[in-house]
Amino acid sequence: MKAAVLGSPIAHSLSPVLHQAGYAALGLADWSYTAIECAEPGLPALIASCGPGWAGLSLTMPLKRAVLPLLDTVDPVAADTGGANTVVFDGDRRHGYNTDVAGMVAALAEAGVTTPKSAVILGAGATACSAVAALRDLGLATVTVAVRDPARAALLREVAGRLGVEVTVAPLADQGDGSLPPPDLLISTVPAGAADFLAGHYRAGVPAPAGVFDVVYAPWPTELAQAAQAAGATVVGGFELLLHQAGGQFELMTGHPAPLASMRAAGRAELDRRSATV
Repeated sequence: MKAAVLGSPIAHSLSPVLHQAGYAALGLADWSYTAIECAEPGLPALIASCGPGWAGLSLTMPLKRAVLPLLDTVDPVAADTGGANTVVFDGDRRHGYNTDVAGMVAALAEAGVTTPKSAVILGAGATACSAVAALRDLGLATVTVAVRDPARAALLREVAGRLGVEVTVAPLADQGDGSLPPPDLLISTVPAGAADFLAGHYRAGVPAPAGVFDVVYAPWPTELAQAAQAAGATVVGGFELLLHQAGGQFELMTGHPAPLASMRAAGRAELDRRSATV
């Protein structure tokens, strides 16, 4: 059986390493998982070309939203968040799922973060939408979303409305300046480097959140993660999210429990190899 991760650019993806390690651990010798370069215009044709030998696909942005009209069914989490990161083929039917939300909850739980009393999300894209859903699952009914341009939070507001979460939009530049008490949990969904300014605040003595979840996994640690950890925060990285969402995908595609220990070891080894060659 074949599976793949789609996106553009996609060559850097760690997903093939994780999934292939899972296949090897379970002895699934006839399974393969590759990375396929695919931008949004090419998505319909690529999905249509996946015949009986295909088990499923993993999707990165912007394909998570673009894929929805191409699916026969969409799970409630993908429908609520407006994005599916997983497609599972069942005969001629295509089923869409979102494993990012459960992946976030699992990554936080692994670090002991299960009942945050307040949270701030940096960014308003697809990952931020999944973060709103994850925080709802952790018991929060109100969330602050920090963005450069408030207009870019419109879609996230729609998602939050479907989830029953109240959102306050705040300027990104004002975060961590000491004017407000720190949130219990900060989730950064912005690209590498975009949250570095917070590191300067924490190093200057501004109180850090109790927990910081930075979804970047390479380069790691980020400036934000380093400064937050030095300030005493519990830090969760993007690799944990990648691992747990991949575990969910693995189970959906293969029908087997994901061998997370093997997948984790392979992913860590590959990140170490990449950092050594930089």
